[in-house]
Amino acid sequence: MFDKILIANRGEIALRVIRACREMGIASVAVHSTADADAMHVRMADESVCIGPPPSGSSYLSMPAIISACEITGAQAIHPGYGFLSENAGFVQMLEDHGITFIGPRAEHIRIMGDKITAKDTMKALGVPCVPGSDGGVDDVEQAKKISSDIGYPVIIKATAGGGGRGMKVAKDEAGLEVAFRTARAEAKAAFGNPDVYIEKYLQRPRHIEIQVFGDGKGRAVHLGERDCSLQRRHQKVLEEAPGPIITEEQRAHIGKVCADAVGKIGYAGAGTIEFLFEDGEFYFIEMNTRLQVEHPVTEAIFGVDLVRQQIRVAAGEEMEFEQDKLSILGHAIEVRINAEKVPTFSPCPGKITQYHAPGGLGVRIDSALYQGYSIPPYYDSLIGKLIVHGRDRQEALARLDRALGELIVDGVDTTAPLFSALLQEADIQSGNYSIHWLERWLDQNFG
Repeated sequence: MFDKILIANRGEIALRVIRACREMGIASVAVHSTADADAMHVRMADESVCIGPPPSGSSYLSMPAIISACEITGAQAIHPGYGFLSENAGFVQMLEDHGITFIGPRAEHIRIMGDKITAKDTMKALGVPCVPGSDGGVDDVEQAKKISSDIGYPVIIKATAGGGGRGMKVAKDEAGLEVAFRTARAEAKAAFGNPDVYIEKYLQRPRHIEIQVFGDGKGRAVHLGERDCSLQRRHQKVLEEAPGPIITEEQRAHIGKVCADAVGKIGYAGAGTIEFLFEDGEFYFIEMNTRLQVEHPVTEAIFGVDLVRQQIRVAAGEEMEFEQDKLSILGHAIEVRINAEKVPTFSPCPGKITQYHAPGGLGVRIDSALYQGYSIPPYYDSLIGKLIVHGRDRQEALARLDRALGELIVDGVDTTAPLFSALLQEADIQSGNYSIHWLERWLDQNFG
């Protein structure tokens, strides 16, 4: 087992990893920009190293600075959290060259799944169901028109190197295809330096279902059920729950086995998430995230496992502490993402926290790096906390979430917390009857 781990991240996910390290008796090293000198992850870690100025490119994305911090402190491994360098195959390769262990999958698996077309082809070959669409990248409008006509409108054009909703455009018919195609390519080029796009059938009322998988890197893999992440705004998740409100035990067992078998066949190591669109009882693969997800706590809640601990164990060459037939779901869990944003524009609201009170009580967990007097910097993601609740069933979890939101106090900045209190009053949220388009329509009706 490692003696010391460096966390190449910040905020609540850095705290999450530090806590796991402490429970395992492993020393932790925090890295930080000058803007994060007073951040909670810096205070909580056993050691800390300043790696650069506020911009991410000069600090949290600086591979030489992070590797130097490892060498200075003697850290044997790096946990990337999510975002930043967590899915950068070049970074993983660089760590291998320096004899530092990456707590995550091998560079080849990150590389395969990082390109949407290669990922889709790989999953198809492994027996994972995929959305009908182009067999590869699409270079020109005429080719796009033929493919779209064959699979039927509406279609969605997606960046092959995309993520976070960028480089994605919907065409409802051939008249709108050319503009959507050229716009998607331009956005993809600007956001990712790669203009390549592909085309898929655009499903009308799908849900976003993701399967949590975990592999030991030696051919054994398990699944830990699904999470429903259908409540989204501009392809960004805002609420996640597990298990999915409409997924049956038979569907869960089937798609879970398909996913576990697929990652086992390629010798995948650590945590991963295979994401699907789900409509009319069918699953359609969209992408695989080769890292820990923001919403991993809901899976931890219903299975009673520590996914970060398991990541560390597998990276150190030890065995996973669970087997498929020993994993069973207990209750229901929901997570909401608390962002420092002003609703309904969702514009970022950095600033000083003048008062903070975290909710508590049975079945309530909050992952946050906030404290009273902390100044949220303007340089990074606006996520400031995740509120997770667990109940015996979905209705109890919803009631517990409503109660916990009423206890949460964050003064000094605007947050998205009131949005969730309002959403909980909606019949569709209470019943679980919504698709990935529901939230944007609700926002248009209430704030448009």
